[in-house]
Amino acid sequence: MTICPCCGFKFEGTLSQGCTSCGAYSVGEALPRPERELPAYGRSLLLAVTGTLMVLVFVIQTISAAVQRAPRVTSVMTLASVFPSDFWSWVAAGETAAWRLKWVAMPVTIVVLWASLKIYRSILKSPARFCGLRYARTGLMASVLVPVLIAVLIGVTVPERLRQRQDGLQAAADLVGRTYDRALFQYSLRYRTLPAELVDLRRLPDPDGSIAAALSVLEASAYSTYKPSVDLAALPKGKSRTLRGAVIRNASLDTTDDLPGEGLSFTNYDLRLPGADKLMGTEDDLIVRDGVILRASESVHRPGTNTVSPKSSKP
Repeated sequence: MTICPCCGFKFEGTLSQGCTSCGAYSVGEALPRPERELPAYGRSLLLAVTGTLMVLVFVIQTISAAVQRAPRVTSVMTLASVFPSDFWSWVAAGETAAWRLKWVAMPVTIVVLWASLKIYRSILKSPARFCGLRYARTGLMASVLVPVLIAVLIGVTVPERLRQRQDGLQAAADLVGRTYDRALFQYSLRYRTLPAELVDLRRLPDPDGSIAAALSVLEASAYSTYKPSVDLAALPKGKSRTLRGAVIRNASLDTTDDLPGEGLSFTNYDLRLPGADKLMGTEDDLIVRDGVILRASESVHRPGTNTVSPKSSKP
């Protein structure tokens, strides 16, 4: 098989007989190869440039994260304060850069490592034809170390990220508890009693919709309980304590027009909500008791309190 140097046509035969496509033919013997050939450095340079670019990208992202974490610069004199001076601040900036590059570094690393290893092996097979083996090895090592460094920085921050996520879920659960605490307090101020059921909280003004959102969360939990009660020790001395679990309220002493009808005047309550795990009966259950918000693991019953409580109710 002969390839014509003029037109590139492939044919059987020799150029001395002429190309069957363009008619070109050789006018003499091919020149001999030179006795000394300079080795090529293109492949080694490619590996060195690739590794350097990956390092530069990571360094630039780290510097950018460090600048963003620093306070605002008010003048040129304080420009040096933009860059942190301690080691751990740079580590934190590197962690931020690693999380930013995680989705870009993964596909790029696969392509770069595959191509770099292939080029590096070709250099090793023909060391006489290629030079700069040390630079090629350095570039390959840089291409490997950058994704490894990104993986390590991401790995060390995973526990902290999980903790922050758990804190966020717990804060969301606490927000629901605080919303109920606020709504129950407003209800007691407005109606001089606590609601017998949580659905009665819908009677309150709710301009931002927080009470409705909290009620919807409680309705989704089948095991959340609300227990209003009466503190008999707090009753006036003139009142009888032999009223079958209730205190009859004198409607003539109350001037509020929109008060509920006569019945139990609840003074205490106990509300149990699911915690961040959305499950009841665990240690992170949220308990809202008379304005105090605490975990189930921290919950203790108040000593010396004699209460009368009706059947637990759900919204």
